[in-house]
Amino acid sequence: MTTQEIFRKLAELQANGIPACLATITETAGSTPREPGAKMIVCADGAIYGSVGGGCGENQARSAALRCLLKTKAPELLEVDLNDDLGVKGGDVCGGKMWIFVEPFRPH
Repeated sequence: MTTQEIFRKLAELQANGIPACLATITETAGSTPREPGAKMIVCADGAIYGSVGGGCGENQARSAALRCLLKTKAPELLEVDLNDDLGVKGGDVCGGKMWIFVEPFRPH
């Protein structure tokens, strides 16, 4: 999804009373699947729109977003280390790090 499509979807969710979190890659180091600015929306039911890279990193971002929506209700900066995907050294990994800012958007 493009950034414009992400923000349209976020507005649609808010208009329909559906709380969601926006996860945005703010910084990367080394090899990562996506660049800074990549965005993903996570809804309380687990639905995802967009992507911050797939795999272990995206799962961590999804978990942080759900925690933000359902428990803390506060933004969070997540550091994702892609050097050891799923604990398998030397596996199919990118080898870098990315920082993902997760922020809640509640319906008005």
